[in-house]
Amino acid sequence: MIDEKLIEKCERELQSQFERLEKISLFNTEKVLNAFKKHKLALRHFNPSTGYGYGDEGRDVLNAVLSDVFSAEAAIYSPNIVSGTHAISLSLYGILRPNDTFVSVTGMPYDTLAEVINGEGDGSLKDFGVKLDVIPLKNNAIDKESVKKYLSENKPKMVFMQRSRGYEWRNALTIEDIESAVAWIRECGFDGCIFLDNCYGEFISEKEPTQVGVSLIAGSAIKNIGGGIAPTGGYIAGEEKYVKLVQNRLTAPSIGGEVGSYAFTYQYFYQGMFLAPHTVKEALKGSLLTGKVLESLGYETSPAINENAGDIIRAIKFNTERELVAFINNIQKNSPVDSYVEVLPWDMPGYEDQVIMAAGCFVQGASIELSADAPIKKPYIAYMQGGLTYEHVKIALKNLSL
Repeated sequence: MIDEKLIEKCERELQSQFERLEKISLFNTEKVLNAFKKHKLALRHFNPSTGYGYGDEGRDVLNAVLSDVFSAEAAIYSPNIVSGTHAISLSLYGILRPNDTFVSVTGMPYDTLAEVINGEGDGSLKDFGVKLDVIPLKNNAIDKESVKKYLSENKPKMVFMQRSRGYEWRNALTIEDIESAVAWIRECGFDGCIFLDNCYGEFISEKEPTQVGVSLIAGSAIKNIGGGIAPTGGYIAGEEKYVKLVQNRLTAPSIGGEVGSYAFTYQYFYQGMFLAPHTVKEALKGSLLTGKVLESLGYETSPAINENAGDIIRAIKFNTERELVAFINNIQKNSPVDSYVEVLPWDMPGYEDQVIMAAGCFVQGASIELSADAPIKKPYIAYMQGGLTYEHVKIALKNLSL
């Protein structure tokens, strides 16, 4: 177990970072509240709908509120989107057409998109003649000169960026990184869609990517934006012309965003969004404490304690597979759900290597709740995310034994 005196010492040394996070949370909470007030959110907006969902005010106001929160022209926030991967896929299929090319400027996209992009005979983008070009990161940052050279020689339909690190030892993109990259891409003459996988990045700072020039973003409702309460869903937000194309993919070109029912209450999507800035702050505080304590014990973690995070994920590099598995299991043993379960590596769909995952969550797989996962390969890196409360992360850290 971790010495509580060490934890207390690290907490004292983190006070200035904690205060910065409190200010961001206050700013974003007010932003969400103002959007609710603007659209006159009322109890009737929680009501379910059935069938086609014509005139579903709960759906329409939820979309409008999210659009305002992101300062976007339009948004889709739907329980009919099943995951972040689904939201991203909808965006890619909605905008890209046969024989189009798109380019990722942050290296290979996350593992779960591999079959979406390059699957064989399964309805992948490749099956429709869509090609992905990849510009690797350079020194764990976007290689601007290679991007410039590529754009001078090619005419892609879309520039793709991934905010989070995925299973890579690199920092997530901060809002400053994203703003700089967008400005550079536009300076290179690209006038098409700049798309960002925004998973794990909502409410990290006072600005969202749609406020710094990104054309379209997508993410999961059971990550940051759902505040730990949204039971399912995902979102897409950005320029209206692109959002409309994605609506046509979510439903059909003849009906777009005019339909879509939900036979349960919308309350938890609204309530989760209202709590989300505070919840994200709690997760970030927990991430900082975990990083500070483990660095004090000689482990390398990322992002560095003195750096502003680009998402809620804390990567921790362990010396052995045994340490890695012990860390993941400690998260599971200190979870509110299924704490008695021992987690083991398994062949998880969508991943090349075996993956071990701790997720004792109220909402299955909700990575805004305290969770952790890792591919079983060298170097042995665990990726911890979430924490509905700072206290929960602290308790799990206190009980860690490596």
